[in-house]
Amino acid sequence: MGKDFQRQLNRLYTLLDALVIAAAYLLAWFVLFGKRPDYGVLPFSVYLRALLFILPCWLVLFGLFGLYSGQRTGGGRAELKKTIQAGTIGLLCVTLILYLGSKNPYIYNFSRRLVLLFYGFSIVLVTAERYAVRQILRKVRKQGFNQRQVLLIGYSDAAKGYIDRVLTNPEWGYRIRGILDDREERGTDYHGIKVIGTISNLQDILDLNVLDEIAITLSLEEYKKLKSIVHNCEKSGVHTKFIPDYFRVIPTIPYMEDLGGLPAINIRHVPLTELHNALLKRLVDIIGSIVGLILFFPIMLVTAIAVKVTDHGPVFYAQERIGLHQKPFKMYKFRSMRLQTAEKEKKEWTTKDDPRVTAVGKIIRKLSIDEMPQFWNILKGDMSLVGPRPERPYFVEKFKEEIPHYMIKHQVRPGLTGWAQINGFRGDTSIERRIEYDLYYIENWTMGFDFKIMILTFVKGFVNRNAY
Repeated sequence: MGKDFQRQLNRLYTLLDALVIAAAYLLAWFVLFGKRPDYGVLPFSVYLRALLFILPCWLVLFGLFGLYSGQRTGGGRAELKKTIQAGTIGLLCVTLILYLGSKNPYIYNFSRRLVLLFYGFSIVLVTAERYAVRQILRKVRKQGFNQRQVLLIGYSDAAKGYIDRVLTNPEWGYRIRGILDDREERGTDYHGIKVIGTISNLQDILDLNVLDEIAITLSLEEYKKLKSIVHNCEKSGVHTKFIPDYFRVIPTIPYMEDLGGLPAINIRHVPLTELHNALLKRLVDIIGSIVGLILFFPIMLVTAIAVKVTDHGPVFYAQERIGLHQKPFKMYKFRSMRLQTAEKEKKEWTTKDDPRVTAVGKIIRKLSIDEMPQFWNILKGDMSLVGPRPERPYFVEKFKEEIPHYMIKHQVRPGLTGWAQINGFRGDTSIERRIEYDLYYIENWTMGFDFKIMILTFVKGFVNRNAY
């Protein structure tokens, strides 16, 4: 029943996509030539014939990029990404045809603006269409329809994590019928999902042909049983997925690598270890730091004078921090505290109403002005515009023993602002939560994500409520 429904759903998606793509194409023509059809040079019938090529091309690309794979748990962001990728490939194909066939009068006079406008309209309209269908399906599944019957094999942390997520997201449409396990007694319950037998009962259940899916959630100690279980599941024809019981070791999304046919699971996916990503980010950092130094120079000049006049000490101070690949560097700031010994500065955390902070220091720390000299660190290559905030060596040594995965932040350059900071984790806040946000940033980095963080830094303002 689930498979039949999915096939029908894919047909529906294909039909709706076809209608929406055609609508986007006709809308692009109408916007450009609707009021003056003669302005388009080519008659409308020529553009209609071109649609007979473009429409199946787009649908094939949608299929190739997995837009008909029936992902129940996928979000709109992933679907939008695939839609843009498919549309971009289609745009490149059409552009290539227009270039290669420029000697043909019809192709030569074909509107390039229409192609670009269609590209934009198709992405917007397809995204809106799929969002609407997704919302309808979620409401239907929440009411108990279009359910996939699932059996778990193995009572483990992975099984509990799977159950938690399925129960929290009824719109996914999964109904867990029970768990098979050799170690737990029959009737053992987790949030209403019970152990209904041992793994030896699997074949009897498969013969009943009532399952849509099997999730293998064996504990690490039971992986030796995996081969025979997979063999039985595949022989029955039931869709099978494997949920490894290692999420406490690998808490975020790993990625697969093919080593000549041997699958390798990388513990961390760090996009910035790829050369083209690192070069692009570095180029943006150089341009951004130069712009920042020029743009904020008046503010920095006034701050320097205020620090010098009110406290008669040095304007700047350089503090050792740990950066990329755990290498120490000198991070520059406007001095906001009274002069103190190096030993005291090295180990003390700034607290509320800290007597070491000067009057000017309170203001520039609250407005994050004290961080502006770090544009020079960014230009030098010690830091980046966006990344995890760097910490002093003393606290790095302390936190790496106390906080799991803390040292992973040193796989990228530290930043002037970051995903944790714009979400409120600055100053005297939870280090554990800060690291969670840092890890998410490291593993999900894109240049667009960086720009989003920079924009939010300006939109949310530079005021740091946790700066003392």
